[in-house]
Amino acid sequence: MKAFMDKDFLLDTETAKKLYHEHAEDMPIIDYHCHLPPREIYEDKKFRNLTEVWLGAGDRFGDHYKWRSLRARGYEEDSISGPDDDYKKYLQFVESMPYFVGNPLYLWSHLEMQRYFGIDDIITPKNAEKIWKKANEVLETLTARKMMEKFHVKTVCTTDDPVDSLEWHKKMKEDPTLKVDVRPAFRPDKAINVELSWFKDWVAQLSQVVGRELDTLEKLCDALAERIAFFDSMGSKLSDHALDVVHYAPATYEEADAVYRKGLRGEPVSEEEQDKYKGYILLFLGKQYSKFGWVQQYHIGALRNNSKSMLKKIGPDTGFDAIEDAIYMEKLSALLGALDEADALPKTILYCLNPRDNYALTVLAGCFQKEGVKGRVQVGTAWWFLDQLDGMKQNLETLMQVGLVAQSVGMLTDSRSFLSYPRHELYRRLLCRMLGNLVEGGQYPKEELETLGKIVEDVCYNNAKEYFGF
Repeated sequence: MKAFMDKDFLLDTETAKKLYHEHAEDMPIIDYHCHLPPREIYEDKKFRNLTEVWLGAGDRFGDHYKWRSLRARGYEEDSISGPDDDYKKYLQFVESMPYFVGNPLYLWSHLEMQRYFGIDDIITPKNAEKIWKKANEVLETLTARKMMEKFHVKTVCTTDDPVDSLEWHKKMKEDPTLKVDVRPAFRPDKAINVELSWFKDWVAQLSQVVGRELDTLEKLCDALAERIAFFDSMGSKLSDHALDVVHYAPATYEEADAVYRKGLRGEPVSEEEQDKYKGYILLFLGKQYSKFGWVQQYHIGALRNNSKSMLKKIGPDTGFDAIEDAIYMEKLSALLGALDEADALPKTILYCLNPRDNYALTVLAGCFQKEGVKGRVQVGTAWWFLDQLDGMKQNLETLMQVGLVAQSVGMLTDSRSFLSYPRHELYRRLLCRMLGNLVEGGQYPKEELETLGKIVEDVCYNNAKEYFGF
């Protein structure tokens, strides 16, 4: 029987151990997509206790993975995401830990205790008080910035609305004590989702930011271009889109403008109209990104806010999203193809939330490569519900089989938590395990171990650094 999470856990061959300990373990981190609050980085937030940093502050902002599992245990919502007693919340999580068998939370939580707090105890109720006291002692000096520095995080890209003033990013640019390069990422979903009830209110916000009326689509596009230029001046190198369902159809300006005006009036917008409007905007934005040399990210396949009762009670983005099963490859291909034909397809990372789409997406990415650019269009790491050992394994195997895993920009956290960086370690251990098995199974020569070591280092860090231009 193997020891629980020792220094070689997941590394089941000598080659895997060599690849991990000599090439992966100490590589820096580029976290090119996350949801960390910029203000907390700038202010170097000090957390009041383990509950706040581990589960959330009680303001409905925290770790959805943990919340969903606690809901499955039947606890009251206020003792999960809400304002209940911190120690009560902590005890509930610890008491639940043995029941997370096979769930990534079990590995993540123990890695978080080991790597951040130096606590090797098994997380159980009998150790609860000891862990609580030790972790809180460490948190006296382990602030938000220290957490990132501890894991050699070189660059972090937050997720920011086009109307954001980026005031905290401005302050960070002027702060010589900050050791992590923190950059904004442009997230224009609210400019695209013309069918939603709050669309016109968001356009009004953008109108205030740019100081002029946006009563035509041309004016909206000019405003978005202005904001992209501003984000670029603040160090942004990438955008991010939540394309829950991919909409695309060729459209004239007049057709798209008519849909835009319907959105401003709050009128219903049909699926066909969404295809035309969203296709037009995505083409416009892709051309802007290409102009600035940015990378665009398409996160595809979330089915959001499934519990309408909980949406009313505690709001969106609180852990009630699921996996969409829409068919979208033809429209996505047409969108990428239109940008490619216009010689305006930027570097693009595609993510699918439905594991069914891994092969189709990876093969499609291979159709849009470009001379002189390594992996111009590629599939990103396993995302959200797939960010666990089986999901990452499938993602990596698909890249190996019908793509080039050696060109991958590797892992990200996509997290709201400063405690998420050990997830990079899990990814790296799994990558080394899989590559090691190829060598020891006679599918890759041991004489090429030096090359394999370089590939590991590239996937862990070097590829992202080159791809994004950090």
